This record gives sequence, structure tokens and C-alpha cells, in this order.
Amino acid sequence: MKKRWFAFLFSLFSIFIVFAQQTIIKGSVKDALSFDAIPDVSISIEGTDQLTQTDANGAFIFSAHIPLGEQIIKIYKIGYQTKRFPVVVNLNRTVNITDMTLDLDVTSTQDLFTITLSDDELNDDNSGSDNISGLLAASLDVFQRTAAFEFSAAFFRVRGLDSENSTVLLNGIEMNKLYNGRPQWSNWGGLNDVLRNQELSTGLTPSNYNFGGVYGSTNINTRASEYRSGSRVTYSASNRSYANRLMATYASGLLENDWAFAFSIGRRWGDEGYQDATLYDSNSFFTSVERKINDKHSLNFTGIYTPNRRGKSSPNTQEVYDLKGIKYNEYWGWQDGEKRNSRMKEVDEPILIWSHYWTVNKKTAITTTMAYQFGKQGNSRLDYNGTDLVNGYPEGGGSNPSASYYQKLPSYFERNFPNDLGFAYTAQQEFLNNGQINWHDLYSANISNSAQGGHAVYALYEDRVDDKQVTFNSILNSQINEHVSFNAAVNYKTLKSKNYAKVLDLLGANSYLDVDGYANDFVNNPDAIQNNLLNPNRIVGVDDRFKYNYNIHAEVFGVFAQSQFKYNKVDFYVAGNVTRTKYQRNGVYENGSFPGEQSFGKGDELNFLGFGLKGGTTYKITGRHLLDINLGYVSKAPSIQNTYSNSRENHNVVPHISEEKINSVDASYIFRSSIMKAKLTGYYTQIEDANEISFFFADGIGAINAFTETGTGEEANFVQEVLQGIEKKHLGAELGIEAQVTPTMKLKGALAVGQFTYNNNPNLYVSSEDFTNVYLGKAHLKNYKLAAGPQSAYSVGFEYQDPDYWWFGATANFFSNTYIDITPLTRSSNFNTDVDGQPFNDYDETQAKALLKQERFDGYMLVNLTGGKSWRIKSKYVGLFASVNNLLDAVHKTGGFEQSRNANFREIRDDIALAKPVFGSKYWYGRGTTYFVNMNYRF
Repeated sequence: MKKRWFAFLFSLFSIFIVFAQQTIIKGSVKDALSFDAIPDVSISIEGTDQLTQTDANGAFIFSAHIPLGEQIIKIYKIGYQTKRFPVVVNLNRTVNITDMTLDLDVTSTQDLFTITLSDDELNDDNSGSDNISGLLAASLDVFQRTAAFEFSAAFFRVRGLDSENSTVLLNGIEMNKLYNGRPQWSNWGGLNDVLRNQELSTGLTPSNYNFGGVYGSTNINTRASEYRSGSRVTYSASNRSYANRLMATYASGLLENDWAFAFSIGRRWGDEGYQDATLYDSNSFFTSVERKINDKHSLNFTGIYTPNRRGKSSPNTQEVYDLKGIKYNEYWGWQDGEKRNSRMKEVDEPILIWSHYWTVNKKTAITTTMAYQFGKQGNSRLDYNGTDLVNGYPEGGGSNPSASYYQKLPSYFERNFPNDLGFAYTAQQEFLNNGQINWHDLYSANISNSAQGGHAVYALYEDRVDDKQVTFNSILNSQINEHVSFNAAVNYKTLKSKNYAKVLDLLGANSYLDVDGYANDFVNNPDAIQNNLLNPNRIVGVDDRFKYNYNIHAEVFGVFAQSQFKYNKVDFYVAGNVTRTKYQRNGVYENGSFPGEQSFGKGDELNFLGFGLKGGTTYKITGRHLLDINLGYVSKAPSIQNTYSNSRENHNVVPHISEEKINSVDASYIFRSSIMKAKLTGYYTQIEDANEISFFFADGIGAINAFTETGTGEEANFVQEVLQGIEKKHLGAELGIEAQVTPTMKLKGALAVGQFTYNNNPNLYVSSEDFTNVYLGKAHLKNYKLAAGPQSAYSVGFEYQDPDYWWFGATANFFSNTYIDITPLTRSSNFNTDVDGQPFNDYDETQAKALLKQERFDGYMLVNLTGGKSWRIKSKYVGLFASVNNLLDAVHKTGGFEQSRNANFREIRDDIALAKPVFGSKYWYGRGTTYFVNMNYRF
């Protein structure tokens, strides 16, 4: 017995001896203000591969492969100032640096995300450019942050990609809309203070939550216990999207009774932003409540409600801008002394999220989440085609109420009355002096027609979407050993989407006749005028549904798995996913042009099978020099938007539709030292089998006669243009570099050079109420540039941060190679085809080439300034921040598109010959000089 006891003591003593002979660095990190422990702080030994994070108690330890001698311990976390601590490491000794403190980084709490980028810019259907930059605000990468904060005003797209190529997650729940694949930013707008806990993976790099897109993923964590305790009140003023913003936030942290709470409320408002009559009215509410059951289980509820409405702004021709300036907006007019915008966007979609956190053991955790989102989206507009039935046929209708309608502009009269320019002068003066919607005239027309027993000629209505979506997701994260981790997830999403038009205001009338006044073939097919054969010639009033009414049911099921391997010299990973997607349209109305099963009831069930595979490696040449390579293949279902060719009227699907395929590869060289950080990346992405659908009114679609007996020849027609089988190529390089030249001065720079082009000649189909999916052959788009914002962007600047807590920064940003969005119809056989289906006899190849040359916008420079001051008053903080964008008031185009009204050689040739083309391209101009001022109080 004594021998066993001595053996035990000897073994125990030996363990202590071995442990004592280890070389160890350990310590803890606390908030300099509250002295509370800070979890998830990144701790590294500079010049080495050693990296760890603090635990829930703010503690950390290094116990293996520790270099001896003088070393620098670097500690950093988003929201705090990075610090470096010199230490001396001796063999078999312990370096104990407990209670290191981090100061709040006052520059990082100034809502830089919102300063440069507001959610309306990120998801503005008027901007002409979907913007991915909001996904990058949480990145520590120099280039990514420059793209988010400096390039975003130019609607720059990183690598030329849409935001549908990246995923946004709330507590692991994907928030990208099934309709278009993009995140609806306004669903959580105005809640900056409670959405800071983000984990970003860029490009194909691995994420612990999902497979992601070819441009990565962002997970926003709203777990109540992980918010820093305290309160904050913020007021902001700006002339960009809104005039005023007010926010208040409180977080309890994890209380002694194992509850945690976080709340935030906010409001953003203004009669108009930079553009005329762009009303902004938004409220934001957030709550997160967590109950820690025990050390293994915790429950969390998050509720987000951000009802918002805003006025849209119009793209305009150069003729309009020359007359009225870049703030001009055609969508509004005066009514009772106030600006009334006819095109309002309203989003009201609450999000409810329930999460269960299960710590299986020290190495394995499972997070299971369910979310329910419901509500409405509405986009209003004026209808000016109200009619009355006369002998069974619709008659009436009004003129286009837009003051910039082509028949009201000087160019129209110059073209049609070249020998009497007095008409053009009169039109010019009328546009200059008035130039807005005349609401009084609309009311007068309706009241007059109603007095004679008729219906509304004009009506304000909205295109409405009412969604109900349930999502389930379960994520497994396991640290198998020191070098290997494993992630897996299973998810399911079901969507029921109601889509219809709704009457908002009859503008002085009492009723509206619900028929289709645009139907061309009602003589041969009297039913063509009926929007709903189940209730023909229906009379509707305010709040009634009309025009179209259908439902979409969608289901998505997916699984994801990933392994990551980390070693001293090399890290690598491999990941894969499989996704099953199902769509089905259910017509509530039976459309007169598509009777019976063509539009009414359930259409065919569409099924898509997608999968992805990606992998990558990081080779650490030394602690300062790294090489990183990622490659992947993704096959995914098309969005609902790009699946149905005209879902408002029928069940028709894009011909030969299939999954979209994406191949992508990138390679980076990374340099990092105590003074300088730099990253140089080259990338190549190819997209195949993509689809795009456009809607427009076209003249001169003579090629239809060559392909169908029902062609309408030279008649104008409202058409749906379907591009099928599109290939796109994205090739380029990125560089980000910053140098801490002094303890207070930092120099920074970034550049992006890309070439984003169509890589084939896709198939072109056109449809209308008179013909369906008529194949016009190939659209000759190969080598045309994609309308993806500036394809070249450069930034240079500096930041000065004074020890007395004031700071100042400036950047100069240069943009070039921005191209207009071309119309495919004019690059098809329709361009040179006459009404008889034969080529134009006066067609000139050289002139045609000049007419079809893609417009490239002029380059420009934007100078931005930022600065601020922070005061510490006992245990409180007061912060002031101000920024000025486009200091030099540079006038610049950020996007635009060719109008498709002129669809053939003769139409375009005759129009372009004018000094002011009637159907010239439409553009979006960037904002001139704007400001943002922010004051916050943290306690």
C-alpha cells in the first residue's frame, strides 16, 4: 500500500516538475473603463504563427512552440484599440501578464458603416447597381474596408459581383431573399449598435456557419450575453439619405441570475435626402433575451422590426439632367404645398429568431435556430390607363403624367417639328418652370370623368409582396484535435409569397375598371382585356386587389460539411454542400391573354439540385510572408425572379432553364509586420447558364414577323426579354496596403483593377401578350463589358490619431472604366430586320458598329474627409464624429442603361442623329458634396 502511495506522489510530483519546466505565456485582458473581462480577444506573438483568443474570463495561454527572447504580444479586437506589449521569454519559465487593458477605439464606434453606406443605397432598386460593399464593413482586411468605406459611394462591386454571390446570416439563418438572391438590408436597418458582432469570410475562405457564395458570407451574432454591458444614445444629422437619426441601446451582459438582455430602438427621418422629394421615414426595434439554463444549454430569442418607407428617385436622360441638374427626380409633384412622391417603397417585415446553444463538451457545440419572417413589401406607382367600357371595348386612358415623358421634352419637338423650333422652346420653358407631376390635373381628370358616369383615368397603386417564411438551421462545430476542426449544418426553408397589385388612391374618383388597356389583340380575342376571367370587367375601389394576383411556394433543403486543418507551416480546408430547391406558381387570377391552365391554378413544380465544392490552403513561408490559394465550384438554383418569364400573367418558365454554375479561383500574397500590412490578390470567376429577364416598351420589333405568324410588325409592344444561358467572366487583381509610419500616423492605399465581360452570345427570347417565348437567335454580347460599377478603383489616404483622443483622416479615390448597361435586343437579329422579316435595304455595317459601341463613362475623383473627438468623463464616453464625402463636388455618373424603346437600326440611327436623342440612355449620377455628423454618449 505504501509503495502505491509513494508511486502516486512521485507521479504527481513529476507532473508538477514537467509543468514547471514548460515555457508558458499566459495572461488576461480587461476593459480599461469597466475593468470587465473581454472574451474573444485575438492574441498573437508577432513574427510567428502563434495565435489564440481569450476565453469567457478574458484569459489566454500559450504553452507550445514559444520562441525565446524578446517578443511582442499583440492584442486586438474590433471596437478596441490594438495594443502591443513587449515581453522577455526565458526557457522553462512562465511569463504572466494578467489584467492587460484595452481602450475603446473611438474611431471604430462612429458608425462608419452608416456614414458611407446606408441600407437604402445597398438595396436601392433605383440605383442601377446592386452594391455588395455592406458585407465588408466588419473586415480587418485593408482592401475590404476600403471597398466598404471609400469605394461604395461609386457603387463599386468587389470583383464585379452582385450581393447574391454572398450570404448574410443572422445567428446562422440565411437572410438572402429567395426572390432575387440578395439580402434585404432594410430588414435590419438602423440597428448599428446591436449588429456589430460579425464574423466575415471573404471569397471562398471557410465559414463556420455555411458554405457561402463565391464572395463569402457574413454572420451577425445577436446573442444577448455576448453584448458589452452598458448603454448608448446616438444622434446623427446628414444630407444623404435621411436628415436625422436617433438611436438608444442598452445591454445588460450576463447577469448573476443567468439572464441577459439587449434592447435597441432607433428612428431615421427626413422630408428628402440629396435627391428631390426622397422622403425617408424609418423606425427600428430590437430585442434579444437569453436564458442560460446551465453550463451546457442556453436559449436566446431575438426580435427585429424595422418598418420603413422612402421615396424613390428616377434615372434620367442627359437632356433632363442638363435642364434640371443632378438632383432632379421625375416621380414627384406639389400637392397642397407639399412634395408628394408617386413612387414610394415600403418594407414592413418583422423577424423572429429562436436559438438553442448546446455545448456538448469543451470541443463540440451545436447551435439550433428557427426563424419566422412575415410582412409586406410595397412599391407604388401611377397608373394612367384607366378606361371605360364602350360597346364592350375599353376606351379612354390618360397621358403619361411624368413631366420628363419623351413627348413633353424639347428633343421630341426638335425631331418632329425641325422647321418650327418655337414648339421646342415652349416645351423647354414649361419643363424648366414646372417639370413635375401635376397632381391637380390628375384629380381634375378623374373628377370630370366620374361626373359623367365614368371611372378613374389615373390611380395610385402598389405592387405588393406579402411573404411568410420559416427557416430551420442546425450547426455543428467541433474541434477534433489541436489541428483539425469540423463544421456541419443542415437547413430547411419554406416560403409562401403572395403577389398582387393593390389600389392605394383613386385621386378623386370612386372606382376603377380592372381591364388591361394595353391588350393589342382584343379585336380577335375579346377576352385579352380581362385581367381576371373569373370576374370580368370588375369594378374596384381603394384597397382592392387588381391587375394580377398569384402565389409562389418555394422550399429549399440543404446540407453543408467542412473540415479545416491548421499546422505550423500550412493551413488548408475542404468544404461541400448540396441544396434542393423547389418552386411552384399558383395563379389566383385567370388572365385573358393566357386562359385556363396557362395562368390559373397551380403550374408545374420546378426542381433544382445544386451542389458546391471548395478548398484552399495557406502556406506560411515565414511569420511575415504567406501565400493563400482558394478554388471552388458552385451549382445553384436560379432565383425566382429569373425563373418565370412573366409571373404576373402566366406560368411560363425561361426556356431550357437549369442551375447556374460558377467556377472561381483566387491567389494572394500576404505580408505583415509590426509596421506594414499588405495583401495582393489575383482572381478569376466564370459564371455559366445564368438567366436575366427585362421588361420594357419597344418600337420596331420587326424580327417577330420572321419567327411567328402573330407578330405585330411595327406596332409598339410591351415585351419581356429573356436572356438564357449567359456566361460572364470576372478577371482582376486587388491590392491593399497600410503602414503605421509613426505611433499616430497611418498611411493606407488600395487598388482594384478588373475586367468584367460577357463571355458568350446567349440565347434571346421575347414574349408579350401576343406571342410567347419567340426565339430571336443569339444576342451578340461576347466581350461587351458588364454594368458592374467602376472596373478600376484606386485609393490613397492617411489617418492621424492623437493621444488626446482626436483624429482626422483623408482619402482621394479614383474611379474609371464604368460602362453603361447595354440592351441585348439591339444586339440580336431584330436590329437589322425590317417589318417584313427581311434585312433593312439601307443597313450599313460600319454605321451599325458605331451605333452599338458601348458607352464608357468619364473617370472621376472623390475626396473624403473624416474627423472626430472623444471625451472621457469619469466612467462615461462622449464621442463626436463628422465626415464630408465628395469634398470637391465632382459631378459623376455611377450607372445607367440604354433604353430599349428603339429596337432596330433605323430607329436608333434616326434618333442618335439628333443633337438631343429622344430615347437616349438613362443615367444615375452620384451625390455631390454631402456631410454626416454623429454625436454619441456611452454610459
